[in-house]
Amino acid sequence: MDNRSEQKAENSPLYPAIDPFSQEMLDVGDGHKVYLEQSGARNGYPVVVVHGGPGAGCSASMRRYFDPTKYRIIMFDQRGCGRSLPYASIEHNTTWDLVRDMEQIRTHLDVEQWAVFGGSWGATLSLIYAQTHPDSVSHLILRGVFLMTQPELDWFYGGGAGKFWPELWQRFVSVIPEDERDDLIAAYHKRLFSGDMREEMRFGTTWTHWENALASFQSNGFGGHFPPAYARTFARIENHYFINDGFLNQDQKILNNMEKIRHIQGYIVQGRYDMICPPAMAYELSRKWPRCDLRIMSYAGHAMSEPKISSELVSIMDKLRF
Repeated sequence: MDNRSEQKAENSPLYPAIDPFSQEMLDVGDGHKVYLEQSGARNGYPVVVVHGGPGAGCSASMRRYFDPTKYRIIMFDQRGCGRSLPYASIEHNTTWDLVRDMEQIRTHLDVEQWAVFGGSWGATLSLIYAQTHPDSVSHLILRGVFLMTQPELDWFYGGGAGKFWPELWQRFVSVIPEDERDDLIAAYHKRLFSGDMREEMRFGTTWTHWENALASFQSNGFGGHFPPAYARTFARIENHYFINDGFLNQDQKILNNMEKIRHIQGYIVQGRYDMICPPAMAYELSRKWPRCDLRIMSYAGHAMSEPKISSELVSIMDKLRF
């Protein structure tokens, strides 16, 4: 029977906070060491959490989406971010480097097969990893789907989302000269990699505020407070991936490779009012994936912390069978 654990906090879909039982810095080569942790049940079913960004890093709250008596929760900070070293590095930092890191983590931990849980960019990387190593993945649990396509980048950095938040869009574009506004990713790239630390932090903060301000359905337009060093790192890594089209050629695009994972059971939890990653791509993905269960949540945006999204993700993980 499907019992919801009594360990959950009252009035919250999330499990109580827990500490890791294992933490290490894994040498993945190319001069990079990746922060890796495990929590929950040592002998539980393995689930790997793939954070967003790129460049965001993991947070302790991500452990709380899983029953700690059922799951062996594996989390890692992708290259250059979080607690991974060297911090803020974009050298040897591509999608394919991260795919190799994930497979190295799996073999390092002696995991035969795992569930892969990722949102936003984490959904992108989860899908590409599964398409590269389909025998290593039992389930895909995705949220706020992003497929690293040009139309998605054009939506968020070309004025689409800005039509809903014109005042925030003006703040984002106003720091760029008018003759460079036809390609804001390139314009920000020039300044995020200028070599002037103060300028990089300033533009990194503006970039990060634009994204964070649109994450929640109930956003008031406030982008939050971020340490300038974090904002710079997040913006530089994210921009580095976007200006390089995610390091994907046409043959490597996710929608062109869905046949490779048609046998994998998948779940997508998508906010109906996701301003960062609109539902169209989640819908398109589900149409090419026979074993996909798409759940579009009303009155929800992009963030993992949206109440309806959090509740649905926990419910899926509680009911998953292996």
